[in-house]
Amino acid sequence: MKLKISRILHAGYIFECDQTQIAFDPIFENPFSHNCYAFPEVEFDLEKIKKLKLDAVFISHFHDDHCSMESLVHLDRQTPIYMYCVHSEMFELIKRLGFAHVHSLKLNQSIQVNTIEVIPRRALDVDVDSLFQIKAAGLNVLNVVDSWIDDDTLDLLVQEGPWDMVLWPFQTMREIEVIAPSQVLEAPTHLPPEWILQLKKLNPRYVVPSSCQFKQESWSWYNQALFPVTYKQFENEVVAALPQIQVQRLNPSVSIELNSSLLNPSSALSWMRPTGEQDVDYEYQFDIKVPTTSEIAQRFPALTEIQTEKVFNYCRQGLLEKFRFMDPPQDKYFAQPRNWKLSVYDHTGKAMILYYHLDGNKIEILNNEPLNLSWMTEVPLSKLYAGLELGESLTSMYLRINAVSDVDIVEDPLIRCLFNGVFGAYQKAQLKRLGL
Repeated sequence: MKLKISRILHAGYIFECDQTQIAFDPIFENPFSHNCYAFPEVEFDLEKIKKLKLDAVFISHFHDDHCSMESLVHLDRQTPIYMYCVHSEMFELIKRLGFAHVHSLKLNQSIQVNTIEVIPRRALDVDVDSLFQIKAAGLNVLNVVDSWIDDDTLDLLVQEGPWDMVLWPFQTMREIEVIAPSQVLEAPTHLPPEWILQLKKLNPRYVVPSSCQFKQESWSWYNQALFPVTYKQFENEVVAALPQIQVQRLNPSVSIELNSSLLNPSSALSWMRPTGEQDVDYEYQFDIKVPTTSEIAQRFPALTEIQTEKVFNYCRQGLLEKFRFMDPPQDKYFAQPRNWKLSVYDHTGKAMILYYHLDGNKIEILNNEPLNLSWMTEVPLSKLYAGLELGESLTSMYLRINAVSDVDIVEDPLIRCLFNGVFGAYQKAQLKRLGL
C-alpha cells in the first residue's frame, strides 16, 4: 500500500491512501489572506474543486492562511471538518457555511478516517497552533504546519518515531520586523540552530520544506524583506547536517507516492494548474530601499466618502473608546505619559494627521502638534479601513511605526486598538461577503 501526498498551497496538502482522501489546511484562493500570492504561481479550477469528495478536512489553527471561509465554501457540506481551536466561536462560524459535521480536535486524541489516522500534537503556542501526526499505509508522517516545537513535544515525537517524512516550516518570516524597518538589524539567512537539532532527533527519511509558498504584491518591498531563508539554503543546511536525509520540495499541485522504501513522483492534482516559472526561490535584501507610506498608499484605490468618514470617525472616537476600555500597555516605555502621532495616507499620498496624549489607558486628542513626540504610526487609509471592516490582518496592512528601540512593537496604540480582544474578524468578514 502507498501513501500519496499532494501539495495544495502554503500549508495545504491532500493525503490519499486506498481510496481515502483527506485535506489539511486547504486554501483554494490566489491571492489569499488579502495579499498573499502563490509562489510559485498557480491557478485553481473551482468547478472541479466543487466536485471533490473528501473524506475529511483537518485545520491546524484559525489564522486566515489556514482557515478560509472562501476556500471551504467550495467543498461538499457533508465533508467532516476537524479543527484545533480553543475558541468555540470558530466552529459556529464554519457551521454557518452549512457544514453538518464540524468537530473540535483534542491534543493527542486520534481520529481514524478509514485508512488514515490523524493525531493532533501540541505546538509551542498551544493557544493557537497544533501539529499533525499522520499514519497510513504503515507510514508515519509529521506535519509541523507553521509552528515551533517545544522540548516536551519533541520528546514525545521522538518516542513516536521512526518518521518517514516531516513537513517542516522552513521560512523564518520577518512579519513584525517590517513594521518598524528603521529599528531592525539584518536577519540571519541560515536556519535556526534548534531546527537542525530537532531534525536530527526526529531523523526522518524525507523532509519537505513547508508552510511558506507565497509572496506579496509584485511591487511590494516586503518580497525582499520578509523571507530571509531560501529553498536552496534550507536544503544545503539540512543535507550537510543530516546527509542520510533527502529534502523533497513540493510545489503547488505536485504529488509524490511514498512507501516503506521509496519515494516516487505521482500524478499532479487535476484541479490546479501551475503557471509560469516553478523553480523559483526567495531573495532577501536587507539594504533594500524602503518606500514611504505615502508612496505605498498611492498603490491602493480611493475609498468612498462613506468609507473615508468611517475611518476618520474611528480615529476621532472609536479608537479612543477602545483604548480606554483596554488594560494599560504592558511595556515599561508606556508607563509614563507619551505623545503619539498617527498619520493616515489616502490614495493621493496625502496624510490626515492626528495627535494623541497617552497616559496609562487614558487617551485624549490634542488640537496641536506637541513639542515632544514619543511614538509615530503611519498607515494607508484603505488598509486601515480594511482592518476595521474587512478583517485585514496586521501583516498585510503596510502599517509603519517609527519607534524607539527595545520597545515591543505590538504595544503600538493602533495595533492594540485594532486587534486586542478581536477574534475571527477575517472569517466573519468573509461570511458577510458570502451573504451568510
